[in-house]
Amino acid sequence: MVRAAAPGDAQRERTLLVALLLSAWAPLATGVAVALSHSTTQLADFVRRTVELVAIAVAWAVFRRLRRRDPGPGERERLERVAARSVAMALAVSGAVMLWLALVRAGTFTPGGDVRLGLAVAVLGLLTNGWFWRRYAAFGRARASRLIDGQRRLYRAKSVVDTCVIAALATVAVAPSHPATRWVDLVGSLVVGLYLLWSAWRAAHGASAAEATPASPTALDPARRG
Repeated sequence: MVRAAAPGDAQRERTLLVALLLSAWAPLATGVAVALSHSTTQLADFVRRTVELVAIAVAWAVFRRLRRRDPGPGERERLERVAARSVAMALAVSGAVMLWLALVRAGTFTPGGDVRLGLAVAVLGLLTNGWFWRRYAAFGRARASRLIDGQRRLYRAKSVVDTCVIAALATVAVAPSHPATRWVDLVGSLVVGLYLLWSAWRAAHGASAAEATPASPTALDPARRG
């Protein structure tokens, strides 16, 4: 059965699609930047952006499915759990990879190479991700949605990570041979990795709580909310 459109759904779907399209180029650009430098933070950032792209694609596909068809409460819950778990998984995988890279390369890593492209990508990423974070937060205030809240959490984490990546790469660009630079880059990876794991735990905890608490028909169908 075709679902009755809820106010603002078209705007939300467009935002999800734009986020997906903008995120699609980030792994490619970051991959090129990794080839030009030797930054642990940047290599981990490439893995992070790739995994997050999958979570964003899942969120868009689920929202599109829910908007165009009325799958019923049972299937709606299942699809929303898929989207929530994809966000938690993206954050967890990204955090684990960043921690592993930092620990493995701690004894042998030497910062250097051309980090200018990576720094530019990180700055643009911070501006873009910060905008989407605020956008999803506004959507959530207007009408609660588990899927939109998952995207808000994801883009908040992305903004924090971009800030740490910028700090690490800027240090490498300004003083690549300074003894402290090596530790700034590695510690940046450790801090970001721990933050991502903490964000993944919160996202997974929220999804589990929502799964354990049966949602009312009003909560499940945005069109029935006031």
